[in-house]
Amino acid sequence: MSIRKKVRNTALVSALAASAVAAVIILPSMGHAAAAYYVSPTGSDSAAGTVAAPFQSIAKAQTVAAAGDTVYLRGGTYAFTTATTACSSQTAVVDAVKLSTSGTAGSPISYVNYPSEKPIFDFSGMTGVNCRIKGFDVTGSHLYLRGIGVTGVPQNNSLNHESWGLWISGSNNTFEKINTHNNMGPGLFIAKGGNNLVLNSDSYNNYDPYSSNGAGENGDGFGAHIAAGNAGNVFRGCRAWWNSDDGFDLINAYSSVTIENSWSWRNGYLPQTTTPIGNGAGFKAGGYGGVYVATAAKHTVRNSVAFLNRGPGFYSNHHPVANDYVNNTSYSNGIGFNMLGINASGAAVGLGTLKNNIAYGGTLTANLSGTTATTNSWNLSLTMNDAQFQSVATTGWNVSRQSNGDLPVLTALHLAATSTLIDKGTDAGLPFTGSAPDLGAFETS
Repeated sequence: MSIRKKVRNTALVSALAASAVAAVIILPSMGHAAAAYYVSPTGSDSAAGTVAAPFQSIAKAQTVAAAGDTVYLRGGTYAFTTATTACSSQTAVVDAVKLSTSGTAGSPISYVNYPSEKPIFDFSGMTGVNCRIKGFDVTGSHLYLRGIGVTGVPQNNSLNHESWGLWISGSNNTFEKINTHNNMGPGLFIAKGGNNLVLNSDSYNNYDPYSSNGAGENGDGFGAHIAAGNAGNVFRGCRAWWNSDDGFDLINAYSSVTIENSWSWRNGYLPQTTTPIGNGAGFKAGGYGGVYVATAAKHTVRNSVAFLNRGPGFYSNHHPVANDYVNNTSYSNGIGFNMLGINASGAAVGLGTLKNNIAYGGTLTANLSGTTATTNSWNLSLTMNDAQFQSVATTGWNVSRQSNGDLPVLTALHLAATSTLIDKGTDAGLPFTGSAPDLGAFETS
């Protein structure tokens, strides 16, 4: 029996969407012939911005790029030592790269890596910036960023919480093949805006040693703490590992967020060690600091994998409404699925709708009383052991992605051909083969 991932159907849609984006880049828009500009670490902002005479900074490219244009970022390291403004106080917030010029629907402004090259934005030299720092501050909308590395955003005092690799407050943006790591705070953070897609991106080794509420408490891989009225934000095909706090964190999100086809592991430790620090949830799907909020949004986590996280693999974090958890796999987390919710009286209750999930290894579940949990591995009379899977390997998950950016093809935690978890689920509106969906994140075919 061959094995495929459920991500394939959504990946096809994503590929078609990306092709559509690429197509509009070369088409005229509202009388404006789409232009291409080039940026290189060895260029000059007084140059013409051509492939032969590139600009040196993305800031210069933004002054000339219009809707439908493409800015190609040549490979190499773009090193930053200063911010766009001075710190007005030690608790102020500044940015190093600000993308504020918007594209339009159907004609985004694109900032993409030059084919086969890797542009790396390194902010570790900003040691004299004595306040909070945003590496990328994306306030514009209808932007497309692809193939960019973001690293080294520092904290330079202990009066604040985290700094951020990418801070996003615009809408209708796509962030594809972003690689953000070793920042002193979240790698990628959506603070505001709707219909942003984070696609096939990685965030790892983020750790905030100087946060005022405790070292490691804010070093998430991905975060979305968005206000009401900003629906449609999606994380798809993303990986988060060895972040000091959580892999994915949706605390204080007042608009619905979807996480799908994503992997999260070894969070809640000092990166690359087993020293406990931070919270350590794989997917922290909501919550408002233990306070009941009547206007809470429902979040969805599906077709995703969490393993070896110090805390829960999938965690409701005192969320006031029932989130959807569908076709996920938890392996050897602190707790597999912890559905700790809160009611209007402030009491702890179980909240969540869970279908077709697998929990194996460690403590399987917590706070399930009050949830709607059907056709999950713990609901059925099934024997859980290693033989249910082709492999239970926990190494190799961070290998290189496929050439199109899709997650790598692995056998770990995919069901064995003889698994009794095949066809044991219920139709939850996701693609499946056979008489019924399989349990877990990966469908057999």
